Amino acid sequence: MSALLPPPAISEQRGCIACVGLGMTLGSHLSPLARSHIEQSDVVFAALSDAIVELWLEQMHPDVRSLQPYYGKGDKSRAITYREWVEVMMAEVRAGKKVCAVFYGHPGIFAWSPHEVIKLARAEGFQAHMEPGISAEDCLYADLGIDPGRYGCQHYEASQLLFYETPINTGACLVLWQVGLVGDRSMKRFATGPEYRQVLVDVLSQDYPLDHELIIYRGATLPIEQPRIRRVLLRDLPATDVGADETMVLPPASPLRVNASARRRLAALDRALMMP
Repeated sequence: MSALLPPPAISEQRGCIACVGLGMTLGSHLSPLARSHIEQSDVVFAALSDAIVELWLEQMHPDVRSLQPYYGKGDKSRAITYREWVEVMMAEVRAGKKVCAVFYGHPGIFAWSPHEVIKLARAEGFQAHMEPGISAEDCLYADLGIDPGRYGCQHYEASQLLFYETPINTGACLVLWQVGLVGDRSMKRFATGPEYRQVLVDVLSQDYPLDHELIIYRGATLPIEQPRIRRVLLRDLPATDVGADETMVLPPASPLRVNASARRRLAALDRALMMP
């Protein structure tokens, strides 16, 4: 008489999440590792730049769920939307699913939900990973020919200059993000008007002349597109329409200032180290 065999072990799949970047240009920037996360997941959530990109993503996985409908209509705050994104993703993680959340560009740049869902997942004991993507910043350097190592480069969300006293180094490049939303404190609007951009000009004019030329930039999101590059004077910014997906760059307005004291110390060190 054969011994009774124990019942088969029940394996419970442990949920996990990977937030990956799709890059900026459709089909051109997706890394092999990001593609692997997408293809091997149980469910894919998508927060992408437009419907065409979502359709392209759907060819890679049978269960792609767009996060765009959570924006809603009317005066719904984006802060509520982003919290809802976290909860809907975490619901699948807690259900034992292997989740992939796909964001355009880099998932960790100007994106609250990926950071928050990873933090929450890890706090609850789930594996969570962020896979970088080619960001708007990367494309900006390439399209505008800017080397951040030459003069330095400072990045701010445009409203930060209005909400806080923010020091500006005019000897470096100044990159301002989301100028089209500058001054919005409600997180309910998707654009602000010329009056708000005038406040930004008034703040910037404390450090830059009004005839300083700035660049308004939007990277290409489709292979058939070219980057959009416009050059305007600072004084003309209020009368210039700026989209929420456009970035503003102010080139240096002054030369780098020599630090004579540090140079003397370095020269003394060089002499001391070269002595026999």
